[in-house]
Amino acid sequence: MAFIFSEQITNPSVRVAKFLNQGLKKMKAAYFSQYGSPDVISIKDIPAPTPLPNQILIKNKACTVNRTDSGFRSAEYFVSRFFSGLFKPKFHVLGTDFAGEVVGIGADVKRFKIGDSVFGFDDSLFGGHAEYLVIDENKVVTTFPDSIPYTIAACIFEGGHYALSNIKAANLHPGQTVLINGGTGSIGSAAIQICKHFGAHVTALCGGEHLDIVKDLGADEVYDYTKIKTLSELNKTFDFVFDAVGKRSFAEAKPILKENGIYISTELGKHLENPLLGILGNYKKRKRVLFPIPVSKAEDAEFLRDLVINGSYKPLIDPKKFEFEEIAEAYRYIETGQKIGNVVLSLE
Repeated sequence: MAFIFSEQITNPSVRVAKFLNQGLKKMKAAYFSQYGSPDVISIKDIPAPTPLPNQILIKNKACTVNRTDSGFRSAEYFVSRFFSGLFKPKFHVLGTDFAGEVVGIGADVKRFKIGDSVFGFDDSLFGGHAEYLVIDENKVVTTFPDSIPYTIAACIFEGGHYALSNIKAANLHPGQTVLINGGTGSIGSAAIQICKHFGAHVTALCGGEHLDIVKDLGADEVYDYTKIKTLSELNKTFDFVFDAVGKRSFAEAKPILKENGIYISTELGKHLENPLLGILGNYKKRKRVLFPIPVSKAEDAEFLRDLVINGSYKPLIDPKKFEFEEIAEAYRYIETGQKIGNVVLSLE
């Protein structure tokens, strides 16, 4: 066994971790063995993980159900199967976001100790939809203070990470103007706050019933998207148009882009046009499409955590509550398109 536990240590957290090392055999997890609707998910007792020398064992306290999880569960985009398994899933427990307590450490771990509160993101091995998980200490995982609840910490990275990656790709500067379509999504709500942190003037589109929520996030101007048939009706121009829900095309955005303006969408677009236009955009100096591939980094988790600590970023959480055992219902809910922000599940 590659755990470090000292008989001389009297910290209660260490005693708990030692007990888990000796006795933890099973855990509850949201398990699936075939692609399909939310009905393929069920709560099962499965073997609990054991950390390798460079891994930490985390008792999960909160997780999210998000579009990434939904996409890999349904495999609606067939291309995802080249990663997750052509005919059946090779990852049986999904969940990219997590927040919990370190209860075991491998012999080579240097960055963490027993009792640390940590949050993170794993879109390569998943595992967040379970009572316990392991992760390499050098992957996307970092500590957070007691002032941040687990349910908030679990929502820090996914939306914030995708927003930050696209904002960085657009090379946003203070004083520039940004239009964000989808201001109440996990990505769009994070993008509003991060763009404001970088000093941009932000205009956002959202459903009419959520205008006040988006204003509270810091948007300078907010419009009901149901009343905006085309973006030209805004009578404004922007340095950066960020479609955080993939509903507005480059053709629609182009007239409102300033010279050298940038359009980015979180979706592939009709006939995969956004990646193709993104390739062409590399050879143009005028209005163009970018299609950056987000790369998860631990330093981004630390950056986003610090924004939460200083009050610049608060992940938006949907008011609808689900127990962990109701995870299939949570999937159904997010697939209605009615959610706002993050759908979080508490495991405490």
